[in-house]
Amino acid sequence: MNNKVIIRDLGLRDYQPVWDEMREFTSTRDNNTNDEIWLLQHPPVFTLGLNGKPEHILNAGDIPVVKCDRGGQVTYHGPGQLVVYTLLDLKRLKLGIKQLVTRLEQAVIDTLSMQQINAGRKPNAPGIYVDGAKIGALGLRVKRGCSYHGLSLNVSMDLEPFSRINACGFEDLESVQLKALLSPENQAIDFNLVKQIIVSQLERQLFETR
Repeated sequence: MNNKVIIRDLGLRDYQPVWDEMREFTSTRDNNTNDEIWLLQHPPVFTLGLNGKPEHILNAGDIPVVKCDRGGQVTYHGPGQLVVYTLLDLKRLKLGIKQLVTRLEQAVIDTLSMQQINAGRKPNAPGIYVDGAKIGALGLRVKRGCSYHGLSLNVSMDLEPFSRINACGFEDLESVQLKALLSPENQAIDFNLVKQIIVSQLERQLFETR
């Protein structure tokens, strides 16, 4: 069995085609298919998960809404947010869905810790938080023992669209981003460095930690 992971940097891509590609990849993979991690950004889009309620979209305006097959409620993706899709054979990795969620969250927490940012979890509210404000979101789908979709991390983006939704189904949930939390002498964001760090943390959590 193959345990190698392939990292793909896809740049800026529309949501729908990437979602289609994730489903195609998952439906056609077999026991020897490499796991993959896709790194990308999306143009502005609201996505509504399987449990999502349309009333949590308060004012979409000119931003499209896509109903998708991940878990969770509504969230926003836009330029300056790092999206990480984890296409993993969970049976091969011997991971359950709760373990996967915990390890994805921990990878983001450790990534932020390397920037001297103290992040954590909230009970019954998947994601990553800093002082009660949400900086990272998770949404997953598992089919045939394999996962797709993944996580997002607010790095350096326009947060205004989050005010148009009840993010993840919570009213008045504040959103925050990495740029705003850095010390004044370290305000410049190296997006590529953030990608490198999160990949290394994901590899450690998913493929090295047992």
